Amino acid sequence: MSSDINTLPQLIELQEATQVVPAHAGKTAISVENLCKCYQIYEKPRDRLLQMLARGRRQYFREFWALNDISFEVEKGETVGIVGRNGSGKSTLLQLICGTLNPTRGGIQTSGRIAALLELGSGFNPEFTGRENVYMNAAVLGLSRDEVDDRFDDIAKFADIGDFLDQPVKTYSSGMQVRLAFSVAINVEPEILIVDEALSVGDELFQRKCFSRIEAIRNNGATILFVSHAGGTIVELCDRALLMDAGELLAIGQPKQIVGRYQKLLYAPEDAREALRAEIRKSGHDQKSNSNTAIAVSASIEKSEPTPEFQIGLQESFDPNLRPSSTIEYESHGAYIENPQILTLDGTAVNHLARGKTYCYTYKARFTKSASNVRFGMMIKTISGIELGGAASANSPRNSLAYVEAGSIYRIEFRFNCALNIGTYFMNAGITGDIVGIETFLHRVIDVAMFRILPDSKNLATGIIDFSCCPEIEKL
Repeated sequence: MSSDINTLPQLIELQEATQVVPAHAGKTAISVENLCKCYQIYEKPRDRLLQMLARGRRQYFREFWALNDISFEVEKGETVGIVGRNGSGKSTLLQLICGTLNPTRGGIQTSGRIAALLELGSGFNPEFTGRENVYMNAAVLGLSRDEVDDRFDDIAKFADIGDFLDQPVKTYSSGMQVRLAFSVAINVEPEILIVDEALSVGDELFQRKCFSRIEAIRNNGATILFVSHAGGTIVELCDRALLMDAGELLAIGQPKQIVGRYQKLLYAPEDAREALRAEIRKSGHDQKSNSNTAIAVSASIEKSEPTPEFQIGLQESFDPNLRPSSTIEYESHGAYIENPQILTLDGTAVNHLARGKTYCYTYKARFTKSASNVRFGMMIKTISGIELGGAASANSPRNSLAYVEAGSIYRIEFRFNCALNIGTYFMNAGITGDIVGIETFLHRVIDVAMFRILPDSKNLATGIIDFSCCPEIEKL
């Protein structure tokens, strides 16, 4: 459940909370065991008074369980992301770990100094200046005044809000507040950094600066726990991910797989959601997975030995054993993606591709229901799930297919120039359309196909993408 549960009317906490205590020394930074959080919700203001007078003889409230029996561990130095639909309990969980809320039942153990960025400007006094709030916030995080003095210039430089630093915080924009709050949090040298969707605020330059600092904090051995709705961010930054829904921890595991399950749940029809939740539960909790092991499993590369042609890089080819085991298919809303494949320009199916050549990624779309404002899309991703690029059949719903009849079959073809360096890559396919006036996925398949790029002894490019840079060297 998100933090906006606290804004519900007539809502109070149950008072049988378990104390949050420091974790024992060792490799565990955060340990959560059988954690529950319940609220009493009153329909009318007078019911609160009646409950006090009843003294337990009668109940005038209904229970709302924001979290129910959550257990997991985060090791020191790990970066863990939390995903889930709005109202799933993500923000409530972070507040409990930080100690700003008390649990109803269960235990939380933490080891190390925690710096948290839970809400915009949380902990700031709007009447005080930014400078005064820096000292107060840092003191709450355990820094002495001398320590803050030593770091103040770094805090001010990172926040980059100019003369507003000496103005009351109530005059700040939301972006300025999060700049200052984030700057304080990362400059206290936290052993555990907890961030709740704050990285989506600010311009691109500030966001990149935040990500860069988080990477530095992670490289220094800090533990990071954060909530984000951006699947690409979770995949790129995290070692593991947690999927939460309706106060329940559904799955723990490799970020790419967890984000795929989250997106499938997000776009599932309401009547199919409970069955999908049960399916995700059966997948189990991979508490100790690491990114290297998970990536190898998701790619199924160990099950498909490269062909001789691939090893010597002489020609394009098709390997029938090169099939992804990480495919995730969304629930259909009246459309189905069929027969996805990569073709050469003369129509030959291939999954061993040559750098610099043009290929066609094609699939068929079969419609069992009529649909409006239909668009078709594709995406190419790395083994770890980072989105390299994609395309859509129209740049907006207004330019899409206005109407598609039930029973129709379409063939979609995307031509792309293969500018990728040697490696293994995955393809997505998706169909969107309007449902009750809202654009959503009519069908989507993640990791529906995979391909390898052939080695090229003449290739001087580095990294993932070949930008065809031709250096000119001149002696001066």
